[in-house]
Amino acid sequence: MVIVITGPTAVGKSDLSLFLAHKLGGEIINADSTQIYKGLDIATNKIKDTEGVKHYLFDEKDLREDYSVFDYQKDARKIIDDILARGKVPILVGGTGLYINAVLYDYKFPSRANEEYEGLSNDELYQMLLSVDPNTNIHLNNRVRIINALNYYKANGTPYSEKEKDFKLLYDTLFIGLTTDRDILYYKINKRVDKMVSEGLIEEAREVYDLGIRSKAVMTPIGPKELFDYFDGKCSLEEAIELIKSKSRRYAKRQYTWFRNKMELKWFETNYDDFSKTENEVLDYIKKMSK
Repeated sequence: MVIVITGPTAVGKSDLSLFLAHKLGGEIINADSTQIYKGLDIATNKIKDTEGVKHYLFDEKDLREDYSVFDYQKDARKIIDDILARGKVPILVGGTGLYINAVLYDYKFPSRANEEYEGLSNDELYQMLLSVDPNTNIHLNNRVRIINALNYYKANGTPYSEKEKDFKLLYDTLFIGLTTDRDILYYKINKRVDKMVSEGLIEEAREVYDLGIRSKAVMTPIGPKELFDYFDGKCSLEEAIELIKSKSRRYAKRQYTWFRNKMELKWFETNYDDFSKTENEVLDYIKKMSK
């Protein structure tokens, strides 16, 4: 059986995964697209103490390297198969829902594919997309997403807008989501950002800024790019930190929307006052469902 632990940022996923790994003989696979990369440990809230539990797909790639959901799918499936073969429990932990679904369902991704679209206008690409996916909600000018949707259709024979409906689950899986009251979550997010700053977020971002790295791995997570504007004199430090907080809150909101629309989760309320209650509630559920 594979266990998925997901939910919005700052809701306790890492702590729960460690607890379950100890109780169930589990090994943890990162399902956060930003934690694949070395560096930016503070910005991506990378786990500091693994408590002796085997962790996979953390610190695998340099910040200058490219790493796609297609790459993650191949790597994570290989790790899951190895963990299961040794009689252990794979635990996927993270908030990147697309990565989780891509691994566990029979999604097909083209390994490469964009040269054929060079020279075509956005309108021409959009008309191509409409011909295979008339229900698309992708905007005419979002060239990258249009090309991704066209590639997706070529690989799967299924419109991108319908992509979740017919996919088969490849593993016996329990999908567990952690949640909490929105106001509490936003408070926790704000406090987390303050803690990240006190732990060296600004200094960490400055090192990458001075190296001149502006890759996807650097510009995707919330934190570095906002501080880059501060380093460039475009805003004050206070404004940059407040922007990190507000973007983190909006990101959590988008995560909830994605989880509701794209994943079938069994939700558990995070008890911040006594997290052991949450841990044991989830453990009891897993034992019940495993019988």
